[in-house]
Amino acid sequence: MNIDEEDILEKIQQLRVQHRDLDDAISALIDSGTSNMLQIKRLKKQKLLLKDKIAKLEDELLPDIIA
Repeated sequence: MNIDEEDILEKIQQLRVQHRDLDDAISALIDSGTSNMLQIKRLKKQKLLLKDKIAKLEDELLPDIIA
């Protein structure tokens, strides 16, 4: 595994932690009952953006397949 792959894997791991943290924050807001729907919507959007970044980085790790 080369340095680039290690950097990508490390970044993916960091993004996954952030994704889980957002998930926990969203759950806590919903469970509190006093949640602000706009704030929850924003957090869910951030979570989705992180998921997209993770998928993009994972795609970089896969070798190109010539069809």
